[in-house]
Amino acid sequence: MHLAWLSLRDFRSYPQLELRPGPGLNVLVGRNGAGKTSVLEAIAYLSGLKSFRRVPDDALIRTGADAAVLRGGFTTASGEYTVEVELPREGRRRVLANAKRPKRFSDVAGEVPVVAFLPDDIDMVKRGPAYRREYLDDLAAQLSPVTRQDQSDFERALRQRNALLRNEGPDASDADLDAWDTEVANTGGRVAAARLGLVDRLGPVLTDTYARVGGNDRVSWRYEPNWAEPISSLEAVDRSPETLAAAILEKLGERRRIDKERRSTTVGPQRDDITFLLGDRSTRTQASQGEQRSMALAMRVGAYELIRDGMGTPPVLLLDDVFSELDSVRVEGVVDLLPAGQVLVTTARQDDVPMKGTAFDVVDGVVSEVNAGV
Repeated sequence: MHLAWLSLRDFRSYPQLELRPGPGLNVLVGRNGAGKTSVLEAIAYLSGLKSFRRVPDDALIRTGADAAVLRGGFTTASGEYTVEVELPREGRRRVLANAKRPKRFSDVAGEVPVVAFLPDDIDMVKRGPAYRREYLDDLAAQLSPVTRQDQSDFERALRQRNALLRNEGPDASDADLDAWDTEVANTGGRVAAARLGLVDRLGPVLTDTYARVGGNDRVSWRYEPNWAEPISSLEAVDRSPETLAAAILEKLGERRRIDKERRSTTVGPQRDDITFLLGDRSTRTQASQGEQRSMALAMRVGAYELIRDGMGTPPVLLLDDVFSELDSVRVEGVVDLLPAGQVLVTTARQDDVPMKGTAFDVVDGVVSEVNAGV
């Protein structure tokens, strides 16, 4: 599977863009601020239907324009799959997949999977738990539409419980809270179970990948909910959705008085964390900057491999200025890890990219092919 063509109108700094990347390695070369990352952002948006920069849709519309339009054609095993998105300044966005509205947005990611590695990915390792939850949930959703639905159901139940607490506080009806506690617990149990199943699968992949980018430590993990004792990758405990739901429900009951006073839900998967370990060291608090960056890369490559194996097709891999952030040993490891599928790389200096591919110059909103094999 690969991106055959990309067409943009009024997206970020691009009044118009037509791009036809090759099925192998593609290198976008340009100075900082030229628009290289925006090209990768558009490609990723066509898969996940959200910006990997964590910005709202209206931030993607070129200044002075009424709407941004993104279109892309992907070559898949079953033929061409086109995705079209219109982002208006006012009103709802419009999404078409093969000229039809998809039943679920998750269906698009299932057809055209994309994995992006960004300099900010180190935040997954060194910053707060929301980054690690997002990584696990996004990957779990790409691998399973059912999981994405479970996530949506949990978020809806949590919003409803929080709305009840926010509006009524200490006066909130226990009967009403009982109903939402059950819904939050049942859907939250499925979300937590999906995360635990995913990190079980990721563990060996991360250890192998981390070793290939210059690390020698074994990678393990510890899941840290605030509604149960931490769960280690080394522990053989019941991780079924039903067992996890029961633990969440019990803790919601214990915290009900506090939740009423604070007018918010204080326990549940929305507050969980996961600690990745190198040997017995936390990657967030005890690893060096180089180890943290290698771990972030291993997490993205691990996601790539799970999607490839699970879907039977290699995702499009996007690497935003990755080589300038790594030392020579880790650069060699990254090169060894690059798949045979389609890769798009951005760089300010072409010499930083230690392999050959189709090169494109990016200058002030204009992308032009230089030549192949450079």
